[in-house]
Amino acid sequence: METASTLTGRIGDSPNRLVRQEILEPQFRMEAEQLLPWYVLAEKVLVLEYLRMGLIDRHQAERLGGALSGVDAAGLDPGAAMTDMAFAIERRVPALLGEEPPPAWHVDRSRNDLQACAQLLRCKERLLETADLIAACARAGQALASRHLTDLMPGYTHLQPAQVTTPAHYLTALTTHLLRTLRRLRGVYADLDLSPLGAGAMTGLELDWDRERMAGLLGFSGAQPHTLVAVASRSWVLEVAAELSTCGVTLGRFVTDLMTWSGGGHGFVDLPDELAGISSAMPQKRNFPVLERIRGRAAHLTSHYLDAVLCQRATPYGNSVEVAKEGGVALAALLDDARSVFRLLALVLEHLRFDPGRMRALCEREYLGGFTLANLLTLRAGVPARTAQVIAGRYITAAVDRGLPPSAHDPDLLNDLLTGLPTGGAAEHGIGARAAGELLRDSADLERLVRRGPGSPQPEAVAELADGLSRELAGLERDWERLRAVHRAAPARVDRLLLGREGPPIGG
Repeated sequence: METASTLTGRIGDSPNRLVRQEILEPQFRMEAEQLLPWYVLAEKVLVLEYLRMGLIDRHQAERLGGALSGVDAAGLDPGAAMTDMAFAIERRVPALLGEEPPPAWHVDRSRNDLQACAQLLRCKERLLETADLIAACARAGQALASRHLTDLMPGYTHLQPAQVTTPAHYLTALTTHLLRTLRRLRGVYADLDLSPLGAGAMTGLELDWDRERMAGLLGFSGAQPHTLVAVASRSWVLEVAAELSTCGVTLGRFVTDLMTWSGGGHGFVDLPDELAGISSAMPQKRNFPVLERIRGRAAHLTSHYLDAVLCQRATPYGNSVEVAKEGGVALAALLDDARSVFRLLALVLEHLRFDPGRMRALCEREYLGGFTLANLLTLRAGVPARTAQVIAGRYITAAVDRGLPPSAHDPDLLNDLLTGLPTGGAAEHGIGARAAGELLRDSADLERLVRRGPGSPQPEAVAELADGLSRELAGLERDWERLRAVHRAAPARVDRLLLGREGPPIGG
């Protein structure tokens, strides 16, 4: 094992054994698994810059590029590199070359911008994957909504039956939130799509590095213009985590509804046996633990976000291990849990079954037309709006006390409540049995109750809304796919440039 003195003249001993075991080796294994390809890509782009600046020739560039292509986790020796990924790559290349690299290789360099670059490239990769999973959830929600445009179900406020709605109306609300997350993550992606490579330790490098060119080769939209921001800021970690945490909170609320609606008190949604669980003691039970898993994992997203915040809070604004590495642990875990949440939610949406008969029966059992009854009392009988609310509430209370379902209209009861009102309007002495009966029938007509304006459960309105959401989703997917293509194309293009197979000569 080589000592630290072969890498620096400042420290003579290798890292302490416990420090290696507890800190450096786990970090090294994680970077070897997740970041190594991006470290290598950044190293190759730096080789191209050395070539452009005339510090190495074409043959040397090709040889270095070939050696870097041969770098893999199995060949790295962390013990010879202070258990550091950047040093391990630097140590591996001469062995693959079979000779010492050109003297200028690694001149005017820092680990800070290299590490930040690898982390950002990996985050971009994971964010592109996450966007695809969110889009898949939205597609599943849209497909399920399209099958239930006209099926009626109770809508709930404060956990009480409130108004008539439809599964389609509810599911397009879910899709709306998913698309909002896709839009906001697109903005986050734009902010983190700036390359830190060439920023050095914090104030930039001394040679004439073309940072914009390097950014383009790496698949970034540009270079981060501020060198300190490039290496010190990890606000992009917080922004990614915040958006996914917010989405997780909202998804948890939707999943809570599915858990409630699948219970014995409601019973109007169901999942197939392959997504069900059993009780070890009560053979009559059919549970849906997958919903509980989704809600629990959605909660982890907020826990990871808080972890990332605390790893940055009150730290100095400069490159630090606490922010750059400990803070990154939370993001990796968050993206893993987000992947699971969105995959499982899409699975549930693809297999979820609504029971139209059960839902309609619940609608018919509850007085869901109270709002309409109050409105009609004002619009048809001239009862002041607040008084109409009182009359409607009293009618429903009396009907429930008498055991009358919403369909069993009692015009005389309504007239009795209206008679003697000091309204000065048409209802002062009642409105007559026929008018009262029509008013009660209209307020209990379930199809009428969903026929409201734009954005309402009215089937035509939901269909129009769903079409708009589908168009927006298609546009977002095209945009994310374009970003994905740029990101994926970068490694192959850099390899072609190293071999002189693309574009005009770039040096040497």
